[in-house]
Amino acid sequence: MEGVNQWLPHTLIICVLTILKIQGTSEVPITIIEGALAKGAVCLDGSPPAYQFDTGFGVSVNNWLVHIQGGGWCSSVDDCRTRTYSQYGSSKKMKSTDYNFTGIMSNKPESNPNFYNWNRVVIRYCDGSSLTGDIEAVDPATNLHFRGARVFNVIMEELLGKGMKSASNALLSGSSAGGLASILHCDKFRAFFPTSTRVKCFSDAGYFAHVKDLSGEYKFEGYYDHIVTLHGSAKNLYPECTSKMKPSLCFYPQFAIPYVQTPVFILHATYDTFQVQNILATPQADPKGLFTKCKQDINACSADQIQSLQDFRSEFLDALSVVGNGASRGWFVNNCFTHGQCEYQSKWLGNPSSTLNHKAIANAVGDWFYDRSTVQMIDNQTVLPHYCTN
Repeated sequence: MEGVNQWLPHTLIICVLTILKIQGTSEVPITIIEGALAKGAVCLDGSPPAYQFDTGFGVSVNNWLVHIQGGGWCSSVDDCRTRTYSQYGSSKKMKSTDYNFTGIMSNKPESNPNFYNWNRVVIRYCDGSSLTGDIEAVDPATNLHFRGARVFNVIMEELLGKGMKSASNALLSGSSAGGLASILHCDKFRAFFPTSTRVKCFSDAGYFAHVKDLSGEYKFEGYYDHIVTLHGSAKNLYPECTSKMKPSLCFYPQFAIPYVQTPVFILHATYDTFQVQNILATPQADPKGLFTKCKQDINACSADQIQSLQDFRSEFLDALSVVGNGASRGWFVNNCFTHGQCEYQSKWLGNPSSTLNHKAIANAVGDWFYDRSTVQMIDNQTVLPHYCTN
């Protein structure tokens, strides 16, 4: 490159690099933060945390999108130990090819018109608590480390040192368990920047609702009880919430989001497959397995089961109503039978079945972020569950 610099004008070099970025990168390397070990900011197995970083270019070189990978949670020692044998509990098991930079993470303008040339970072998820845990003691019998909150902080420190502190625009996003994390950490993220920086948060498939299951009980609540207790998450949830109700309820977005001061956008499907399978129709709530085929394939649902799904939709929308109606709050809620939409190119932009009022998800999120319009869209036309994939 030194020889090239001698005859290529600086502006032309920038143009060449920009063209290369627009053409797309096949793989984004993983960065392991070895220095995090000294701070106790580690994955479940004690290995250092990791992220993937594709640098911004052109006019958006000072814009930052930080996306938190999803991957569920672990609620018991055995569950967490199992995760240490995978990328969701150990950076030793991570590969750069595990995560594809598509959808909201794409660097192609035709695929991601509003964020393609931003600095785009994926926080690799390896703690099992939506980055909320923080327990100092480590049981030598299990060697499990519950330090998700420290992982979040150390990765933020790393990115701020790489130029994020000078961001003009910053967006914290996430999908699934990462989408929940983007809500729970939203105001913490905002606090890293001066007031002059436009900072917002975006949650995809992370609005896990506190609703009754088929048995009429809140059995999923017990699962959150175990997660929050095991990981010591209470100290990292919104204190305004935990002062009024038990901490595990504050792990639910509908109880936490009223206290979030930073603008938030919710992307969600009312018939979210994870919630249908793990909140509404669990084996405990459906001991005879009558819902087994339906929750895997909506074409196999009976009329009564479709009605149960529609009742679930109504309860979900009630849970979503606490988000608020101000212009800083945005939402795009369709009736797809799916889980997660922003990371999949066909759902993010380009698939007519995922649009609302002829607007793709990518365009809706961009309009909201840049304050081009208020985006508060719920599909009340095609209310039956349907597939939104090609």
